[in-house]
Amino acid sequence: MRLSVLSLMKFIRTLLLLVIAATSTSGCYILQATKGQLSLMTHREPIAKVIANPATTPQLKSRLEYVQAAREFASHELRLPDNKSYRSYVDLKRKYVVWNVFAAPEFSVSPMQWCFPVAGCVVYRGYFKEEAAHAYADKLRSRGLDVAVSGAPAYSTLGHFNDPVLSSMMRWSDAQMASTLFHELAHQVVYVKGDSAFNEAFATVVADEGIRRWVKRNAREEDWYAWQLQEQRGNVISDLLLHAREQLYELYATRRPVEEMREEKQRILDGLKAEYATLKTAWNGYAGYDGWFNRPLNNADFIAVATYQKCVPAFEQLLHDEGDDLPRFYFAVKTLAHQDSVKRRSFCNK
Repeated sequence: MRLSVLSLMKFIRTLLLLVIAATSTSGCYILQATKGQLSLMTHREPIAKVIANPATTPQLKSRLEYVQAAREFASHELRLPDNKSYRSYVDLKRKYVVWNVFAAPEFSVSPMQWCFPVAGCVVYRGYFKEEAAHAYADKLRSRGLDVAVSGAPAYSTLGHFNDPVLSSMMRWSDAQMASTLFHELAHQVVYVKGDSAFNEAFATVVADEGIRRWVKRNAREEDWYAWQLQEQRGNVISDLLLHAREQLYELYATRRPVEEMREEKQRILDGLKAEYATLKTAWNGYAGYDGWFNRPLNNADFIAVATYQKCVPAFEQLLHDEGDDLPRFYFAVKTLAHQDSVKRRSFCNK
């Protein structure tokens, strides 16, 4: 899909901001991000055109028709932005769109942050090439940091560009794909620079409420039950991880000798894996989280769960307080977003 004149001008304007920012951040990183985003933009095809193409497989056609319906529902029923985002498609020809690098000190669960002109400060760096992500991760490890690399099937440019649906999303269940659309569109409603926990928890609650309404409206009970089971398992895993993270936090606060800290840290991480093995047995061998647990763990592995989940209960309560009315909920969150970081943290911790 060719870029329109306005889209091209918008991209050039953003590109200039990024080049200027490269003087104070990593120029190579900024340029790879710019190149990767431009590649996505130039390879987009309208979903309607992909569906009409005789070469499109029946399976892909069916999935994209589902996406179209979920996208309309997002705007008309969930009052999410009615724009060109997620109305086009890109075949990435790879498993993930970006690979995110997380890092934390050896004896701290507080994440490193990186600051950029568009997204503000975030707790990861995203790379469009897996080898580049691992190369940067190795540099951080050489500095003695705990590091994790995680592939991301989707992300949002916060409305700066018309984000496409990606082939990396097609391997998900229908409900998970719709939920991701709702989550990413929610970032276009409210986004606070430098407050990842606030942003991700808000988008998570919007997605959860959105998928609940979506599957019930379409009377797809099998999707609803599958989603509930997935959510229940995910919540149990999140609780396990957050508990282990709290144990690590308390350990690091003791400031014991280094070797003692390392030994106790490993004991906590081994205990987490043992808890998962017990849980897996209770789930009749369900192996959906094996990829996460069957590898060495460190502080960086807890960053994502803390970022996405810590503030979720507060947003769920706020939605309930607003009578489950999404426009009122959005207004209340926008009001919070304009408050200072201390008040937002207080909201999340109440």
